Amino acid sequence: MKKNKEFHTVRGYQMLSSENKKLTSSMEDYLEMIYRTCIKEGYIRVNQLARKLNVRPSSATKIVQKLSELQLIIYQRYGIIQLTQEGKTIGEFLLKRHDIIQRFLKILGIEETLLKETELIEHDVSSRTLQAIDLFNSFIDQNPDIKKQYEDFRATKQKQSEKS
Repeated sequence: MKKNKEFHTVRGYQMLSSENKKLTSSMEDYLEMIYRTCIKEGYIRVNQLARKLNVRPSSATKIVQKLSELQLIIYQRYGIIQLTQEGKTIGEFLLKRHDIIQRFLKILGIEETLLKETELIEHDVSSRTLQAIDLFNSFIDQNPDIKKQYEDFRATKQKQSEKS
């Protein structure tokens, strides 16, 4: 039997894509939150970061130290956290990726679990797929009639589903 080399388990695909990544999903979440806060306030503290991510300060400190080792942030113990230029660049990308996925899910009508679904998807989406989703989002924005048709179609299908 010929082995199909195109298919992998989800973990297999994650391992393949992680070979080119220096950040874990968790590190990406931290860096994205640091970026979000730094663009508004210029810096963030570990306790503030821990609160925003619903983790213990000790957990936040460990990830912050790793991000510092990767030279993505500037951090001194008990001090403020600021982004390096590379940290800003990556953080900006991470926030943009988050926003693209979130916009796409909103178009699909995901509401109640929007943040959770966005978080689950964003770490494993390829750059090619992300570009396609961004293009689709733009297409829908420029064609409100098609968006309306989809929303009407979705509403009809939901009503049919509720009757079943």
